[in-house]
Amino acid sequence: MLLGQNLYQDILVILDKCKSLALLKQLQGHLITTGHGQTQLYAFKLVRFCTITLSNLHYARLIFKYLNFPNVYLYTAMITAYTSVQDHTSSLLLYRGMVRNGLSRPNHFVFPIILKSFPEVIKSYGIEMAHTHIDKMGFGKCPVVQTALLDAYSRSSSDIKVARQLFDEITDRNVVSWTAMISGYTRVGQMGDAILLFEETPQCVRDTPSWNSIIAGCTQNGLFSEAISFLRRMIVEEGMVQWNKPNDVTFACVLAACGHTGMLQLGKCIHGYVYRNSVHLNSLTLNALIDMYGKCGSLREARYLFDKANRGSLTCCNSMINCLALQGHWEGAIGVFKDMLQHGDDLKPDSVTFIGLLNACTHGGLVQEGLSYYDLMTRIYGITPEIEHYGCLVDLLGRAGRFEEIMEIVRNMHITPDAVIWGTLLNGCKIHGRIDLAEYALKNLISIDPNNGSYYSMLANLYGELGKWEEVRKIRKILNQQNAYKARGCSWIELDSQVHQFYSVDKSHPRMEEIYSVLEYLVDAH
Repeated sequence: MLLGQNLYQDILVILDKCKSLALLKQLQGHLITTGHGQTQLYAFKLVRFCTITLSNLHYARLIFKYLNFPNVYLYTAMITAYTSVQDHTSSLLLYRGMVRNGLSRPNHFVFPIILKSFPEVIKSYGIEMAHTHIDKMGFGKCPVVQTALLDAYSRSSSDIKVARQLFDEITDRNVVSWTAMISGYTRVGQMGDAILLFEETPQCVRDTPSWNSIIAGCTQNGLFSEAISFLRRMIVEEGMVQWNKPNDVTFACVLAACGHTGMLQLGKCIHGYVYRNSVHLNSLTLNALIDMYGKCGSLREARYLFDKANRGSLTCCNSMINCLALQGHWEGAIGVFKDMLQHGDDLKPDSVTFIGLLNACTHGGLVQEGLSYYDLMTRIYGITPEIEHYGCLVDLLGRAGRFEEIMEIVRNMHITPDAVIWGTLLNGCKIHGRIDLAEYALKNLISIDPNNGSYYSMLANLYGELGKWEEVRKIRKILNQQNAYKARGCSWIELDSQVHQFYSVDKSHPRMEEIYSVLEYLVDAH
């Protein structure tokens, strides 16, 4: 292997053509024989190529290990590689070694990476320990490090105030720090603070990721109308600021909002916008469209996109199965799953796949099939059941009145049953009149959420159907004494591409008088 006079450029050319570890070793051997085995720059290129292109962390660590004095950039490359594969312990140990040997002083690039590992390895006060070390090293006022600290603190609801304090202390705020703080608020559900902060963000600073952060936050926290309003504003501002152009993440978030609220016409408009603006229909956007059409009941359009993508990715298959199950087309959902199995490891089902399958079996009343799919998931594919799988299983068995099996499952769950499990059991008891288990489920629900009046109401209705009016009066009395709340029912209707929300006993709609007038006319006419 001959290298020209410009050694660095020659190495870049060779690495660009390199496709295997054997070829990389040849290049490394040549560097050693020509006296460049300890050259930091070339070692850095080898390590980065090993970790990023070849995904061979073991050999990258061997290269690093035999360097006499690795610099901070080599340490950062290795720490980044460990963090990317979630090996936070190795990442933290390597960082500790760098600090202890004193030969390579940490710089501001390594702290944002190591902040991802501290809270994972040191569960209690991990971020605080890293913060103290950063201050001692003199990087406490560095904007890049401040933003990384802000992001680390904001991932916990108990530390969101600390994150805001750090944000307020940053003198040179950029789009990254603004977006990190907004995302922090959305993660912990403080959407009021997130929206206020977004409105304070200078317009010249806002870019597509910052818009995406508030739109995604609204969708994830159930503020679907607000998510769509922000998209409209984003598109309007796009004409003035070119870097605000919506991307696949934007469309995925807004299409999810359309799917949740059944806004089919608006979803179609967004689909048209994607088509007219020649937005690349990648797997993320395609999956969002399939999911939106399916949840809005337009299974023909969802299936057309799914077939056009030639079954697409695992995510697309999962969306198609879930949509078919949601709409009661259990045969179609199981059909998609069977087609998946024909592709072998290319479309290997995951935990989401089986949630859709179990839902399909529930809608079809296919108890034995559901149990067999659950067995397939756990025994053949080795997937550990999550709370959603248990919920589907309880619902499936509860509708069939197989309560002994339900109690056996609940007793053997490896995770603590949540309100969904007990609520689903309570619903099954209501169907089959199992007062004993209904009361048992209620006690567990009350221990989880003592002030939720919905649980009391369900049991009261059950007693009422059985004519046990004394028990009904007792429950009503408890409801009054506990001052329990009950989540108001909510419905949406889409009219002229605008969504109108109606809550139970809510008269805040601007056209409420008109609406009630029509309702009274319909009642009289009936």
